[in-house]
Amino acid sequence: MEKGNFFTKPLNIFICAIIATFLWGSAFPAIKIGYELFEIPSEDIASKMLFAGIRFTAAGIIVTIFNTVMHKSLILPKRGQLKGILLLGFIQTTLEYIFFYISLIYLTGVKGSILNSIGNFFAVILAHFCFKSDRMNLTKLVGCILGFGGVVICCMGGGSVDMNFTFMGDGFILIAAFCFALGSVITKFVTADADSVMVTGIHLSFGGILLVIIGLVFGGHLSIPSLSAFAMLVYLALLSSVAFAVWAQLLKYNPVGKISVYCFLNPVFGVILSGIFLGDEFLNVNTLVALVLVSLGVYIVNRPVKN
Repeated sequence: MEKGNFFTKPLNIFICAIIATFLWGSAFPAIKIGYELFEIPSEDIASKMLFAGIRFTAAGIIVTIFNTVMHKSLILPKRGQLKGILLLGFIQTTLEYIFFYISLIYLTGVKGSILNSIGNFFAVILAHFCFKSDRMNLTKLVGCILGFGGVVICCMGGGSVDMNFTFMGDGFILIAAFCFALGSVITKFVTADADSVMVTGIHLSFGGILLVIIGLVFGGHLSIPSLSAFAMLVYLALLSSVAFAVWAQLLKYNPVGKISVYCFLNPVFGVILSGIFLGDEFLNVNTLVALVLVSLGVYIVNRPVKN
């Protein structure tokens, strides 16, 4: 970890993590609105993959252009770096969203959000085995349990959860969650000696292009029916570019376990923003308790350790 780096200071970590998770949370209502604007039927998985592919490809291009302007030159991966970056794009963008979209056919949004948050446990466990400086301990375990409890309470406010297990539903959403967690670990490895913004641009573009190809092969189609639809697609691309770029920087300079706990805020922000933009109920005790629990979990994991 680099001392004095902007992304290692506690307040900056907090602000950047909140920005990233808030943006990812806003994707919940934004995607629903996007499907309506683009007139994509709920059962049309191929068109949803095409939609996601265009979004992530555009996000990657935006990140690459931004990085080029900031450095006044195009930053390219060094020898040996490209393989890891492409692997990251395949796992954290392509594979994750293939399993995610298919799982939602068989799951309610409530159950999907709860199961998807288990990916944060996966990230902490993977980090334990991959990085000597990021071992699992009681503090991280308690923080994750509090965060997960907050997600369960928040999501339960929107309906009950059935206890039946289906591989195409529950199994696939857990695989998607594992892909995100594995992607976090790969990001840590890949950005160790590479520009993290460059890595983000390439992995989003590559993963997005693969999703576009898969969507087209399976009969997906997409047209832009209105300016509102185009604006929503642009917003989704922008939120992905900013959130993933910030997240890659946080993972580059901090332990995976310390940063992953913030992801429990994703569904909480999703519930709140869905309430604001979709008219869903969110001003209730469940949401307040969830925010308290997740915030407490984040604090416990990230609190300064006295020597």
